Amino acid sequence: MARICPLFSSSGGNSFYISASGNAVIVDAGMNAKQLEIAISQIGEDADKVRAVLVTHEHTDHIGAVRVFSSKHKIPVYGSAGTLKGMQSVIDCSKLDLREIDFDGFEVAGMVVLPFHTSHDSRESNGYRVETPDGRSIGIATDMGYVSDDVKAALPGCDAVLLESNHDLNMLRCSSYPYHVKRRIMSGVGHLSNDSCAEFAKQLIESGTTRLILGHLSRENNLPSLAYQTTKAELDLMGAVEGRDYVLKVAKPINDERVISL
Repeated sequence: MARICPLFSSSGGNSFYISASGNAVIVDAGMNAKQLEIAISQIGEDADKVRAVLVTHEHTDHIGAVRVFSSKHKIPVYGSAGTLKGMQSVIDCSKLDLREIDFDGFEVAGMVVLPFHTSHDSRESNGYRVETPDGRSIGIATDMGYVSDDVKAALPGCDAVLLESNHDLNMLRCSSYPYHVKRRIMSGVGHLSNDSCAEFAKQLIESGTTRLILGHLSRENNLPSLAYQTTKAELDLMGAVEGRDYVLKVAKPINDERVISL
C-alpha cells in the first residue's frame, strides 16, 4: 500500500513522506534533522525506512535537515545538477552522497521517480512524480510561478498530488510586503496562487486524480479555509463531488494527521 504524508509545509520548512512496500523516500528535508525524525515517528513511521532524499531546489526551507539527516541515516541525496551546485553553496555537502537526477527517470527503493522541471527563482528547480511497486503514483509540485507545460505533462493521472496553493492574490496585494517581494511572489518564477492552483486541480480531477493536498500556504497571505474553498469551488463547478470523486486536504505547517493511504 502506497502512502503519502506532508510532514512540514510552509515557508518555514517543507518535507513530504512517501512510502511503499516497506521503503520510503522524502521529498525535501526542511526544518532540522531532529524535528524531521520526530515528525516521521509521530505518523507511526521509521526514519530508518527512508532510502533517499529527493530535493526540489536549494532554498533553505527545503534543505535545512539534509546534511545531518542524510549523513546520520547514510542515505543518498538526489537533485538536479543546478540544485546540487546550489546546495553546495548553502550547506556543507562534503560528506553527502550527492546524486544527479535523470529527468528521463530513475529508480529508488523499488519506486520509479520521474522528475519534471518547474519555474522558480532557484538554479534548477523541479518536482517529482513517484510511481510505487503496487501501481500507484504520487506527484509533488510546489514552489512554482505558474503551471508549466512540463508540470501539465507530468502530473495528470497521478492518484494523489500535493500541489502548491501559496497565496490569495487580494491578500498579497494588500499585504505589508515590500513591492519587490510582492512582484517576485506573483512572477513566473515565484509561487502559485490559489486561483492558479484551483484551475489546474480541475485538470487533475478530470485525469483521474482522487486525492489532492494543497501545500506551501503563505502564513501572511493565505488562509487554509480560503485555499480549500477556492479549489473546491472550481471542482464544484465541474460537477465533481467531494467524498465521491475526490478527497481534498490542506497541508498544515506541521503535520498532526496520519498518512494518506492509496
